[in-house]
Amino acid sequence: MSKKKGLSLEEKRSRMTDFFFEKKEFFQLKDLEKLCPKEKGITPMSVKEVVTSLVDDGIVDSDKIGTSIYFWAFPSKASQNRKRKIDDLESKLADMEKKKRTVTEALSKAKEGKEDSDEREEVLEELEKHQAEKAKIEAELEKYKECDPEVLEAIKEQTNQAKEAANRWTDNIFSTKSWIKSKFSFEESVIDKQFGIPSDFDYID
Repeated sequence: MSKKKGLSLEEKRSRMTDFFFEKKEFFQLKDLEKLCPKEKGITPMSVKEVVTSLVDDGIVDSDKIGTSIYFWAFPSKASQNRKRKIDDLESKLADMEKKKRTVTEALSKAKEGKEDSDEREEVLEELEKHQAEKAKIEAELEKYKECDPEVLEAIKEQTNQAKEAANRWTDNIFSTKSWIKSKFSFEESVIDKQFGIPSDFDYID
């Protein structure tokens, strides 16, 4: 017989979050180590690791009262956290859109009176990929309303991928600037001014 597969960390986090939302009470670690194995199938040895990760992510609150440490989480707090994460993602998307428009305008001016180049074609392809990735993230934002920890983790991963894609796209813009400098012997400041590239244009941290 095959050995029963244990719960992943995300499954444990999801189950413990549900536990707090269902109980709507305050618990000490020893209480969690006693109740979570029975009610949520989380092994006692992993309870501390799971609740600590939830506290670190702001999903579960914790405070020391006297000599005891208590943990709690209410659905209203989760709703606020989701809204804050959605607002943060929307802000990042708006910033990426702004930078995309700036660079698209710069590329349009760069093509005036010049033949198409492989470098510019590659940049345009990256822009299209970036637009598709942005649209995908916007669609995924709707899933936050369902309070699904697995969905939140997936969105976080996709956001990181989108940031990496944006940075690759930014790298291609720098390559295009380098090509223009080499081809036409322009100073970088002249290129930035001519194409409307902001002085603080850079990779996304």
